[in-house]
Amino acid sequence: MAAEEQGLLGSAYYAANPSFPPGAIAANVNFDGGNIRDETKDVTYIGKGKSSLDGIVEEIATRQGRTVKPDQFPDRGFFYRSDQFNFAKIGVPALYLSTGTEFVGKPSGWGTEQLRHYETTNYHQPTDQLAADWTFEGMGAPEDATIGLWTAYRVAQR
Repeated sequence: MAAEEQGLLGSAYYAANPSFPPGAIAANVNFDGGNIRDETKDVTYIGKGKSSLDGIVEEIATRQGRTVKPDQFPDRGFFYRSDQFNFAKIGVPALYLSTGTEFVGKPSGWGTEQLRHYETTNYHQPTDQLAADWTFEGMGAPEDATIGLWTAYRVAQR
């Protein structure tokens, strides 16, 4: 969708004027950023408990040997500030995964510290761009993107 940062304008428009009736839209799989650090033992599911996709996500994460956690920063209102919210409002099951906080090989609390640092230092700032210390192992197989891909695949097969 377009104009998320300006108030979810694109997804709001689409939800009000969908190409298909909401009951015919199987799901919304929202990729809004990615894990720029490394592999995690967990994945954060923004909106966990608000969608019929929960069981699929849990099953795929379990196959990866990972746990699914609900929004780890609920005070930030991420579910209500991203495009999947407008789909959820019209009854479309929505998936929004975010980086976990339990990083493989890192001490407890390291992931939360990294996310908070990024949010306070770079998020929506001129420095919010590709950086030399980013690693993308946490995005690819068998990580976060794979959960989204397999969830979408499973929904499409139904």
